[in-house]
Amino acid sequence: MTTVSAPEKFALVIPTLNEAANIPTLIDRVQTALARGDMDCEILIVDDDSQDGTAEVVDAYVRRDPRVRFFVRRGQRGLAGAVIHGWAHTDATLLGVMDADLQHPPETLPDLLAGIRDGNDIAIASRYANKNSISNWNAIRHLISRFSTWATLPLQRPGIRVKDPLSGFFVVRRECIEDVDLQPYGFKILLEILVKGRIQHAVEVPFRFSARYAGKSKADVRVALEYFSLLGKLSRYAIFGPGPQ
Repeated sequence: MTTVSAPEKFALVIPTLNEAANIPTLIDRVQTALARGDMDCEILIVDDDSQDGTAEVVDAYVRRDPRVRFFVRRGQRGLAGAVIHGWAHTDATLLGVMDADLQHPPETLPDLLAGIRDGNDIAIASRYANKNSISNWNAIRHLISRFSTWATLPLQRPGIRVKDPLSGFFVVRRECIEDVDLQPYGFKILLEILVKGRIQHAVEVPFRFSARYAGKSKADVRVALEYFSLLGKLSRYAIFGPGPQ
């Protein structure tokens, strides 16, 4: 008897906080990029109760296309939590995330999905897979990024080390993170997946990091503190395994 596997479905979560000016260009480009493939797809906008009209802009797309879905989290903040919230509200077998500021080019999505179809558990849009992919950063920002990446080396498992473990743009198989306890704080959910997830094969897809299209960056001192807190928790996890973190 031949077993027929269920068709795969892709859900892309886009966390937002006051990104109304980016939404039309963002969704249009995502829809165009995903239209190139034949996979069932949906776009999940997860908003942390923006006050700039984001809801009204997204609602216009929701009314036109049932594949665009909108969720609002009130009294909560943080990219990781928004991503987890979106993934919990879809039955997709492939789960993705990207930023709303268009620093992540939606045109890279087909290449990420191709990386998964090639047999990988996770496909990461990497800023460091190729040289000169980030040309609009000053020397200090480059140094901070490199230091933050180097700090992850002791945590990465042999055999699946990646150059950009802090990327916010990737696709992962649901089965690799099902029942994995991911913390809803901070911005570096990929690193936690690489440490805790059932990842056996990873591929990095190069892309050119763009300038923010509109709006303001959410990076601040709190983000940095949450990152160092995550490093501490993952270090304990790597040493002692699952347990109270």
